[in-house]
Amino acid sequence: MKNPNLGLFDDLPDSPDEIICGVDEAGRGPLAGPVFAAAVILDPSRPIAGLRDSKKLNEARRDMLAPLIKAQALAWAIAEASEEEIDKHNILQASMLAMRRAVEALNTAPTLALIDGNRCPVMKIQSIAIIGGDDKVEAISAASILAKTARDAALVALHARYPQYCFDQHKGYGTALHMERLREHGASPVHRRSFAPVREVIEVFSLRTAGLA
Repeated sequence: MKNPNLGLFDDLPDSPDEIICGVDEAGRGPLAGPVFAAAVILDPSRPIAGLRDSKKLNEARRDMLAPLIKAQALAWAIAEASEEEIDKHNILQASMLAMRRAVEALNTAPTLALIDGNRCPVMKIQSIAIIGGDDKVEAISAASILAKTARDAALVALHARYPQYCFDQHKGYGTALHMERLREHGASPVHRRSFAPVREVIEVFSLRTAGLA
């Protein structure tokens, strides 16, 4: 039986001794909230139908698949990097940090990590970056779904704390609604201050406070 953790890549290691996890992140683009990552080791004996890039699935489908992945995978883990870490290290490095944390949190130690994208986090195990991997490798697709649903849930929780920003509707992305609320209320503690639209709003509010705008 072909290992679902390999997807379409026949030239990747497929030995019984190789423990392969798929890894993906969610939330690099938003203006607020943490960036999330997930790592998944699928069970070849328990296939999960319908796995693909989370961005190509609607919310209902993602919400149906996420608990199925958690129930049937050999191992899974979700991790994050905070807004403070994003602002300190930049979003790329924070994404790498979240992915490394997810891999290290697996209760089964993998020997190889397949990473969606063109870069790999620095880890103790071998890793391979696969561009478009979230729609080519089932294990990465599963990680994509877990990361996306976890981040969406986190932004809904942030909406309860900061309802004026409507995080439950736009999940932190820079939509017209989000920008309108951001300009009206200023930046919250969970906004990413290193991102230009947030930085510009902070500068405007600073000028207003100083009576210069």
